[in-house]
Amino acid sequence: MAVGEKAKINAAREALKLVEDKTTIGIGTGSTSSEFIKLLAEKARNEKLKIECVSTSSKSTLLAQSLGLEIVEFEEVEEIDLAVDGADQIDPQLNLVKGWGGGAIYQEKRVDYKAKKFVVIADEAKLVQKLHGNVPVEVEKEKAEEVMEEMDEMGALSAKFREQNGKKFVTDNGNYILDVEFREVKNPVELEQQLSKVDGVFENGVFTKNVFKAIIGTEDGVKVINKK
Repeated sequence: MAVGEKAKINAAREALKLVEDKTTIGIGTGSTSSEFIKLLAEKARNEKLKIECVSTSSKSTLLAQSLGLEIVEFEEVEEIDLAVDGADQIDPQLNLVKGWGGGAIYQEKRVDYKAKKFVVIADEAKLVQKLHGNVPVEVEKEKAEEVMEEMDEMGALSAKFREQNGKKFVTDNGNYILDVEFREVKNPVELEQQLSKVDGVFENGVFTKNVFKAIIGTEDGVKVINKK
């Protein structure tokens, strides 16, 4: 088992305890979320649970469906009982940065913010004292260059297009991702709001709302951080 994999599984398994029958579950995107999806499918099958899932990305949808989970569209559900998603950075106040490895931040934020309970699962390496470094920003293609200039004015150290196989990465929504580098995010709430107001920004990877708790996996078990 790869280094850190056991910690991710431990976090996912702990989150699984929050799943109840006849509920709607938001399933996240990323390596730890994938472990949760696998365990969720096993639990639903073994216990014959009636659950439906709202997915945050095409990748998670494919995985969930391959394991027999029912996927429903975001627009089809009135409420989401529980969302379980990963993060790339988590600060002590449970502010998050998400989206380093993929381009699903728009759908992740819609699902995670709609949920009655939003639980973050991650390994210990994701804990930081201050959010810093890369903040992914999803931008409309035709306004991407203008947004890059705006990032300079907001104090970013740099902003560059995310690439995949030598080409600009394109999200499920047909947009680009800018990886915007900040030395330190002094006020996550303010930054999330500022980025959302920039013309051409579709969504950003700062998450400051609705987190119920963080479940941090370790090699030996888990530790839980509740929202203060």
